[in-house]
Amino acid sequence: MSIQRESSITQGKPRTADKAVGFLRAMGAVVWKDLSAELRSRELLSAMLVFALLVILIFNFALDLDPATRREPTITAGILWVIFIFAGTLGLNRSMAIEKDRGCIDGLLLAPVDRSAIYFGKSLGNLVFMLMVEIIVLPIYSILYNVNLFTLGLLLVILLGSIGYVAVGTLLAAMAVQARTRDILLPILLFPVVLPVILSAVKASTGFLDGSEMELIRPWLNLLIVYDIIFSAVAFMVFDYVVEE
Repeated sequence: MSIQRESSITQGKPRTADKAVGFLRAMGAVVWKDLSAELRSRELLSAMLVFALLVILIFNFALDLDPATRREPTITAGILWVIFIFAGTLGLNRSMAIEKDRGCIDGLLLAPVDRSAIYFGKSLGNLVFMLMVEIIVLPIYSILYNVNLFTLGLLLVILLGSIGYVAVGTLLAAMAVQARTRDILLPILLFPVVLPVILSAVKASTGFLDGSEMELIRPWLNLLIVYDIIFSAVAFMVFDYVVEE
């Protein structure tokens, strides 16, 4: 009797592995929805890309500097992250606004899945869009400014900075999308929170471009990693309450 009772209890409870598989499937479905919708409309990625290219051209003509000064690591790192941050903000705003305007966000919240899977799916989709823009921006910037940006350390910094930015940005975009002034509200909420990411990313990028010793760059990399972990966990815990509002 005890063996039968234990087996019935085990069968009645969903296994941890099944929960994990269901979570990953729900997250993958959200990512696939965003990617397939973007492939059909090309609305979000094209807006981010055009904005990023315009910023590159504006800086290219606005900074009337000699070639040596234009290749300075501090200037290069600052311009790069200005491009990434503003293009990323535009993408975050548009990604959630599209869901709201089309009524898709209500369908997502009514789906019988863990809402944290929706958060991670949206975050991963936004990260893919941001990385695609960065992949296109880097060679164009390298050609215009005659500087090599394809170093392993710099690419690692860009990846870590993008993860932290998207982790917080997706949460705050879901919060701001309900407001009428969402286009203005998101940057006001987002920029103070992601200031550690921007500062760490610029400092680490400058260090790698300047060829500094790893001991000087490691604290900024550690700050990026810690930020990514902490704020991803915080967003995971509070996303359900944010969308309930």
